[in-house]
Amino acid sequence: MYQPRTKNYCKSDPAKRWNLPDRVFFACGACHILAHAFLDRHTTRTMQPLWLRPFEGYTGSHIIVIWNEWAFDYHGYSKRTDLIAHYFKRARQRWPGWNAELTLLPRNVLISEQKSKEIKGLWLREPDQFLHNALPRAERYLDRFGPPPGI
Repeated sequence: MYQPRTKNYCKSDPAKRWNLPDRVFFACGACHILAHAFLDRHTTRTMQPLWLRPFEGYTGSHIIVIWNEWAFDYHGYSKRTDLIAHYFKRARQRWPGWNAELTLLPRNVLISEQKSKEIKGLWLREPDQFLHNALPRAERYLDRFGPPPGI
């Protein structure tokens, strides 16, 4: 669970959102773009997007990529159980009682607003719905990480 500490940050301000550091940008609203770029670069049959879908009345949605016992998000590579436990812990620090359903997503929803809206509670921006196309930024961010472990 990541909360921007940028002074006067407003998620609905495209320029402020775009100007966040990469790690914060992909933690706060563009995690699905990073997941898509990751799958484009490294996909195997076992890799799938996983949505941490908050229960009704809560915010704090997040999308990661999982395979075998591994996971990837803006942190880099983590053991799947460790990353999910960390996310739940941080969310509950901010919102007591927070809980989420773990939902596997079809890959094609990650960069399609229309397809994402077909899944109850999901509504994702397309890469070009940010101030600039977010996909090249995600591809550059991935250069920080080596190949996925465990494949």
